[in-house]
Amino acid sequence: MNKKLINGIQQIGVGTDDADRTFQWYAVVMGADIPVFEDSNEATYMAPYMGGTSHKKKAILAVNLQGGGGYEHWQYLDRQPSFPSEAVRMGDFGINVAAIKSQNIERSFQRMKGLGITLLSDIVTAPDQKRCFYVQDPWRNMLQVKESSEWFLKGKNDVGGVFGCIIGVSDIEKSKKLYSDILEYDQVVYDQTGTFDDLNGLPNGTGRFRRILLTHSAERKGGFAPLFGKSYIELIQSVDNHVPKKIFAERYWGDVGFIHLCFDIRNIAAMVQECAEKGFPFKVRSSDSFDMGEANGSWGYLEDCDGTLIEVVETHKVPILKKLNWYIRLNKREPQKSLPRWVIKALRFKRVKI
Repeated sequence: MNKKLINGIQQIGVGTDDADRTFQWYAVVMGADIPVFEDSNEATYMAPYMGGTSHKKKAILAVNLQGGGGYEHWQYLDRQPSFPSEAVRMGDFGINVAAIKSQNIERSFQRMKGLGITLLSDIVTAPDQKRCFYVQDPWRNMLQVKESSEWFLKGKNDVGGVFGCIIGVSDIEKSKKLYSDILEYDQVVYDQTGTFDDLNGLPNGTGRFRRILLTHSAERKGGFAPLFGKSYIELIQSVDNHVPKKIFAERYWGDVGFIHLCFDIRNIAAMVQECAEKGFPFKVRSSDSFDMGEANGSWGYLEDCDGTLIEVVETHKVPILKKLNWYIRLNKREPQKSLPRWVIKALRFKRVKI
């Protein structure tokens, strides 16, 4: 295999001041109650984004087994994480909103309302005619809960995992060279410019924007692709007098907020080469075999045109039941062959009851 293979969105990075607490919140509210791995090693490779030095950290990768990507709850252990000085405003450069799939939008809305979750909108209709609503987690991150008909499993949870995000950019056409060409979000669901009722409850949401929702025309294959499922990237560009800011300007990567969007891939070497040739060189690259707690793989980071960090991970080994020495070894499998559904479902044995 001499080309990259994108399996799907693996996770969105959630910088936090308390990884255990964010895990609990996302487990209860978003059903992400399966910790795939927990890692407390020192972060060394990301030093350029952490003030030029390594830092001790804790990271928990958690998923919702009904389908979608997960959350990497990431916490500094040797410094106090910094919150943004002001609320993220729509159109600011970086990940504005994480998109979460719902199989019953009314049920999701009423449940979260009953839990006392901060609601930023009623149920509204997005430009693709899908119903959604917006909430805020206790760390001021904005999440869009949106109806979806695509599921790996349909269980008791009314919500699944991450199936996209809204990213603020300065120039959509330039940004598409990464998101559409390299990351293969080549299909336009909508491309509209104006004001949008569904954003009214969000900071700067009454502004004028160009919004383009992208998805991939080809079905994702390989490994955990059936779990990750189809995903969407929405690029949003402010076209009025609002001057966007970089969400992590004057802060470290790993501080509070959405710190990266991560893709699960095969053949990271081919992707490194392609990105370099197309003007998006990797800024960080791990060793070929890197331990992430009980998991193992190879990973790296690149930036989009506005500095938003995109992570790619080539997963080699994932623990299922450590006491039985049961690991999934993806690097020994045919790249385009998905794992059997029963193997992916076996992650349920790691579920944490909260």
